[in-house]
Amino acid sequence: MAERRVSWAELFFDLIFVFAVTQVSALLLSGHSPAGVARALVVLVPVYWVWIGTSVFINTRGTDRPLERLGVFGVGLCSLLMALAIPDAYGERGVWFGVAYLVARAIIAAMTFMGVPLLLNPVGISLFTSGPLLIVGGFLDGRARWILWGLAALIDLSTPRLTRKRLLRLKFDAPHLAERFGLLVIIALGESIVAIGAPLASAKHVAAGAIAGVAVAFVIAVGLWWVYFNYAADAVRHALATTEIKTDLVRQVLTYGHFLFIAGIIAVAVGLDEAVAHYSHRLPVAVVALLYGGCALYLGTFGYTRWAMFRKVATWRLTGAGLAVLLAPVAVFVPAIAAMGILAALLVALNAWEYRNVTRTGRV
Repeated sequence: MAERRVSWAELFFDLIFVFAVTQVSALLLSGHSPAGVARALVVLVPVYWVWIGTSVFINTRGTDRPLERLGVFGVGLCSLLMALAIPDAYGERGVWFGVAYLVARAIIAAMTFMGVPLLLNPVGISLFTSGPLLIVGGFLDGRARWILWGLAALIDLSTPRLTRKRLLRLKFDAPHLAERFGLLVIIALGESIVAIGAPLASAKHVAAGAIAGVAVAFVIAVGLWWVYFNYAADAVRHALATTEIKTDLVRQVLTYGHFLFIAGIIAVAVGLDEAVAHYSHRLPVAVVALLYGGCALYLGTFGYTRWAMFRKVATWRLTGAGLAVLLAPVAVFVPAIAAMGILAALLVALNAWEYRNVTRTGRV
């Protein structure tokens, strides 16, 4: 049977997710405190869950027929409305965000689980629990909205595990799904490129130091790309193709693991935005936490995914994550360009060491 490739309809749909990631990053950029991070994560979950639901539908059903494409584009419209609501999701657009999410999940449910009891799968649970919680929370203010939306996020995150037996019936196209999630990482990395260029794009005069800052930030973005696509992307593809129970790997590595990858990349992107814009100044602790903490989360997640796939320890990536945490206090006391330089050197050293190790031993 011919291997399925990502379709033009999927790539068009992903353009909306590009915008959504940008909006989440902007929300995080507006507030670096722990509360700001929590706000950004809470709105990222439903956006991510809509992308997951659509991708599972496309993987198991395809987009060959016009009706299927129209359904995907309908979800795309809802995703666009969600993205537009994100900047003021905790203000006057809360209900807007919730309704768009609920309608998106309803379309996915109609396409994916036609004839199947809705309460027994993640999409159905979203329709009857997390979706309504988002809408009700949108009518409330302050802590009450926080509580309901946080609960909705936790419900969405838990449903793949709670409905595992039901999801075992789905037949996944492993190569296609691995490609889809690789593109998801590319989308998030694209946000880091936007973050690098945005501070200088509208400037009338650009100093040599700012250009150097852009170059160092770009090395960081390339380093993040290299960590995933040099070895990890093929490892995910291989694991999905050879495992007996694909559903468990889809849940652990793709659904949960890639959520952490995306969250880490967004945090790094926001940190790079601030660092490039203020390259000659010391960065606030919160910005350093995003830059180095996001990198540590990204690298550390490979430890989780590698163990889930092969029951092996990702020694060097976990070491890199630990070093990012240990070096963060140093980054607080140096100019932003130096803080970026330290992180860039760490990523370059990690990738070079892994390449050397694989070349010598033949093992990833």
